[in-house]
Amino acid sequence: MNLANRDLITIEDLSNQEIEMVFALADEMSGSLYQQTDMCRGMIMASLFFEPSTRTRLSFEAAMNRLGGRVISVVEMSNTSLAKGESIADMARVVGSYADIIVIRHPWEGAAKVVADYAGVPVINAGDGGHEHPTQTLCDLYTLKKERRTLEGLKIALWGDLKYGRTVHSLAYALARFGATIHFRPSPGFEMPEHVIRKLTAEYAGRLERYNGVEYVDEKGLFPLDAVYITPSGPHQLANIPDVGIQIELERGVDALYVTRLQKERLDTTVEGQESEKNHRVVDRKLLKEKGFEETIVMHPLPRVDELAYEVDADPRSMYFKQAERGVPIRMALIALLLGAKEVDIPEEKGPSFARKRDYRVYKRSTRLRCRNRKCVTNQETETRYIKPEFEIVSNEPLTLRCVYCEHEIHPQYIASSKWHQGIAENKRYYYADSFMLGRIQQENLIIFDSEDEALARGFKLGKRGSRG
Repeated sequence: MNLANRDLITIEDLSNQEIEMVFALADEMSGSLYQQTDMCRGMIMASLFFEPSTRTRLSFEAAMNRLGGRVISVVEMSNTSLAKGESIADMARVVGSYADIIVIRHPWEGAAKVVADYAGVPVINAGDGGHEHPTQTLCDLYTLKKERRTLEGLKIALWGDLKYGRTVHSLAYALARFGATIHFRPSPGFEMPEHVIRKLTAEYAGRLERYNGVEYVDEKGLFPLDAVYITPSGPHQLANIPDVGIQIELERGVDALYVTRLQKERLDTTVEGQESEKNHRVVDRKLLKEKGFEETIVMHPLPRVDELAYEVDADPRSMYFKQAERGVPIRMALIALLLGAKEVDIPEEKGPSFARKRDYRVYKRSTRLRCRNRKCVTNQETETRYIKPEFEIVSNEPLTLRCVYCEHEIHPQYIASSKWHQGIAENKRYYYADSFMLGRIQQENLIIFDSEDEALARGFKLGKRGSRG
């Protein structure tokens, strides 16, 4: 099998077996980095980085150079026609005619998907706002497998800024798919977004145990534990006897501590940043001596600021520089596969699947529904000329729509049917979305309103049978 002409926008664009395939090729290439220079000779990679980057950009460019290809690059939005008001779609069409593959980092969530929709060549998401960073997740999983020999059954703690850290969003989905148990240990106020939590619980086979943001207190001080995602094959003490379960869970420790910095560039307010800086706990030598961390490896996507002490660098459990180093063979393997320069066999399935099949209907009817995420690409002035918001209907209880670009959710309050009124104005009725009428409307006839005013403006009147449930 090959991945030729595919895009990598979210980690879900690769199956578990395809991820293992990338790892197998990365293993092969890491032993002969200097012998791959004919693989992509004559091919061009466009490196479009509209946010600051060191490791990701240079590792992609080093990877393409080691494969024998060439690189054309942009490192600031102010130096491009986007600064003049050009749309991302137009840029994608043009750059796609210059290059064989595009790597893009952009501050707008969903921007990488737009580029993939219009470029006509494979596109790799190198980070889109606070949404996802799938190639960092490949490096993280690769490091975990190298150090722990397996991905299934691991216990991983995600530490720090889980709200804006795109690396932990992609990593959480991948860990759940591979059957890991995940501890969410955020800085106060920077918990994992609800839309990420709901996706984990709806589309993967495990369950989530919440602790309402209360910090667990033991004799050694405060230990932040917001929630635990438990793999289906994991223990059930947490659910049976919560107080005992949490004690057992913490005493057993974790296989890896994944530390993230405060994403100051994405904060909504300065107060938000000030509060986090006052409350976050630094990972240092003292912390790693505590019970439950004796055998824990320390990971970090880098760059670090002050959330990870420099003294940890000398600890053999520190893995963050190895993560960065492994980025080159991982990205070499990915580029070669997407360009069709290399084909490898899919490894045999080594464990059970921990993901449920997604089969959501996309709601495209034009009723002025908008994504609530102001950082979504669909809410940017230059892009609204051609991007029409699209949503997946992911739940009816309550009615929940997920933006196909940034994956944030909205919960509209009003619905109607396009069929029942049969063109007769007097029969046009709208209803509350939490009424029983939602279950009686076929999805192909469903009309969803962003507001009651919009329903009235479209000539609908409130139906008496659709009162709130």
